[in-house]
Amino acid sequence: MTQTTTPSQDVQEMVAQSDTGARSPSGIPGRILWFVPLCWSLFQLWYASPLPFIFNFAVLNDTEARAIHLTFAIFLAFTAYPALKGSPRDRIPVFDWILALAGSFSAAYIYIFYAQLADRSGAPTSPDIIISVVGMLLLLEATRRALGPPLMVVAAVFLLYTFAGPHMPDVIAHKGASLNKTMSHLWLTTEGVFGVALGVSTSFVFLFVLFGAMLERAGAGAYFIKVAFSLLGHMKGGPAKAAVVASGLSGLVSGSSIANVVTTGTFTIPLMKRVGFPGTKAGAVEVAASTNGQLTPPIMGAAAFLMVEYVGISYVEVIKAALLPALISYIALIYIVHLEACKAGMEGLPRRHNPTMIQSLLSFTGTILGLCVVSAAVYYGVGWTKDVFGDAATPIMAGALLIAYIALLRVSAKYAKEGDIEIDAELTEVPDPGPTIKSGLHYLLPIVVLVWCLTVERFSPGLSAFWATVFMIFILITQRPLKAIMAKTGDIHEQTKQGFIDLAESLVSGARNMIGIGVATAAAGIVVGVVTLTGIGLVMTEFVEFISGGNILLMLLFTAVISLILGMGLPTTANYIVVSTLMAPVIVTLGAQHGLIIPLIAVHLFVFYFGILADDTPPVGLAAFAAAAIAKSDPIRTGIQGFTYDIRTAILPFMFIFNTQLLLMGIDSWWHLALTVISSIIAMLLFSAATQGWWLTRNKWWENLLLLVLTFSFFRPGFWWDMVYPAKDISPGVEIAEITQSLNVGQPIELRVSGENLIGDYIEKTVRLPFDDDAVTAEERLSSMGLMLNESDGKMMVDMVEFGSPAEASGIDFDWQIDWVIQDAERPMKEWVFIPCLMIVFLMGANQRRRIRQQSLTA
Repeated sequence: MTQTTTPSQDVQEMVAQSDTGARSPSGIPGRILWFVPLCWSLFQLWYASPLPFIFNFAVLNDTEARAIHLTFAIFLAFTAYPALKGSPRDRIPVFDWILALAGSFSAAYIYIFYAQLADRSGAPTSPDIIISVVGMLLLLEATRRALGPPLMVVAAVFLLYTFAGPHMPDVIAHKGASLNKTMSHLWLTTEGVFGVALGVSTSFVFLFVLFGAMLERAGAGAYFIKVAFSLLGHMKGGPAKAAVVASGLSGLVSGSSIANVVTTGTFTIPLMKRVGFPGTKAGAVEVAASTNGQLTPPIMGAAAFLMVEYVGISYVEVIKAALLPALISYIALIYIVHLEACKAGMEGLPRRHNPTMIQSLLSFTGTILGLCVVSAAVYYGVGWTKDVFGDAATPIMAGALLIAYIALLRVSAKYAKEGDIEIDAELTEVPDPGPTIKSGLHYLLPIVVLVWCLTVERFSPGLSAFWATVFMIFILITQRPLKAIMAKTGDIHEQTKQGFIDLAESLVSGARNMIGIGVATAAAGIVVGVVTLTGIGLVMTEFVEFISGGNILLMLLFTAVISLILGMGLPTTANYIVVSTLMAPVIVTLGAQHGLIIPLIAVHLFVFYFGILADDTPPVGLAAFAAAAIAKSDPIRTGIQGFTYDIRTAILPFMFIFNTQLLLMGIDSWWHLALTVISSIIAMLLFSAATQGWWLTRNKWWENLLLLVLTFSFFRPGFWWDMVYPAKDISPGVEIAEITQSLNVGQPIELRVSGENLIGDYIEKTVRLPFDDDAVTAEERLSSMGLMLNESDGKMMVDMVEFGSPAEASGIDFDWQIDWVIQDAERPMKEWVFIPCLMIVFLMGANQRRRIRQQSLTA
């Protein structure tokens, strides 16, 4: 008799294979596979904490910590992930133990012999090279096991390129590198495997993944799903709208698209099907919502933390830039769901109690306003206490946090029964939102701690996640016994014991969730190391310029396609590392040469978005396969449908490259911010209506076309405005001193410069140079930019560029010419374009309403 598996078992197996490892042996191997992840989590907490410096014990530098981090990841990759599909799952073969120990030693080599390696830097011995080669091969195999072949193949191709450089086609040829030089560079330094990517995984990502695992274990994931369902389940297509909101909230808990699909999808997909969604569309909605969970601040996908290092900005700036695109993307998906429900004539599920419209409105607005008041009180209240109490503010606020926790836990215990919805139950009605929301408000406190540490205290992401995780440890240990005391039910001793079990299991699951990310960042470091070793980055600029013909839009399309293709097999983090390393500098460089200054954060977010979208791109989108297994639908059709829903997200990166206001850059007032947010939301809703072919009723073909033009106009009003009023005033380079003198403090100067680079190529580019705030005269301001200029024959030439200055960083060199000084033109604001656009929208709406009335009369 053959044993069959249920869709639920298939999904759980899929999650295990992709996120935590499919092996679950019994006996001593099982205990080892539980104890080692526990030790990994405890090590990461120790490393992130201030304790090593307080006790002056086990103080590690970045390189040593990265080596230990990779040691754990490789050991668990060989023990938790079977070599082949047919390999045993209930035991660990002896050969895998040998590979795990050999790989761990190779990774730990740089830690064990750190002092000796430092003494012979650049002159590796034969054992160094042997260990490096063994480590490299085992890392590639660990990557294949944990993540599948694609990333391993990409890394291997780059390794092959290093050795085969002289034999490659001329356009990508280089002089090549010896085995000693390559292995030393990639394994024994911080330029390759142990580089920035693995460092971010060690310092930031692990703590955030662990924080998410603890939130999930505490019950926050289920709570977010219940809240979303209670608020939205009664609307048209309500369960689908609840799926969107729940998946966005679950993005706070899980950085994995597949885990997000499984967590929320097992509850929402059957409910979507019950109200009329076909299985394909039900799965697709969940996929589209879950993949976007990684875009949602404050806790985004692991790649977002890499931006901090690669772009050189704080995590708060990354959150700020990502906030509006994530917001409008989710609003648009809710609207798409609404349009699908309208097209099919769907209804929501009935509410347990039917309040009046005024009661519903007051309940909803009261909850939102209450959260806003609490947030404002926390933000401004704590700031006030810091001014008044100084150093004593921290213990005072810790006491206030404890009081808030106990008070909210008391409320949670009171409403626990009303909010106790079984998320896998066959629900036939929507619970009341009030009791459901009140049943878990204490889960918001750790997120408040995290956001406070990031945005107000301005701690590093790692330290912020550490303090939020410490608070989560306290919640895991105390919430069960305190609830038992408050509700006067249950065995307090048993609940206390269960709290410690929850803590230990969350530490283990958090570490196992990190196996794939740990080996992925290490393997992607091979690509980064090869780029720095061979100089292929410079070659890529010429190659992409040749393919795109210098057209920025074609270059962005080329980058998007590369991200999607690589992302079909690579996890988002590795995809981001590879594509941003190769393409981000190219886009910025070629953009500058064609007069378009693109902020580096915009380019990195562009790559990040398309890497995430690859999670539901057929034929390999694993998130789509997980959703299809739950929905019992075809995975390819589910993936295609999910991607059509995600087209709204795919257009956003193109828009914010050309209109950086969408990244909240260049916003100079509150009304400007409000105008940007409102116009962006309108644009995305119009785009959703166009792609769905339905607004108030079914659209005619010309209405779809007009809606797309209106979408573009709301996203990029400057495109039309520039045709009426030129955006820039261009002055000769010889006027640079007078113009520099007239600039306001904090306003950079924009220049068009030209000259020969170090290899003799003639370059023209546009640069933007800041000057020091305390510089007053033109000479002081130019000097702070790093420029020494000389006017000769009516031309402004560069005499000298100061090392480490903004001018040197922008690529300006000695004997270059300042061709033009570019200033923003004095003109009416471009947002006036919105007025005729809104008039057209209202006319379209009136026309569709007229058609609806005619249809009702003829029916």
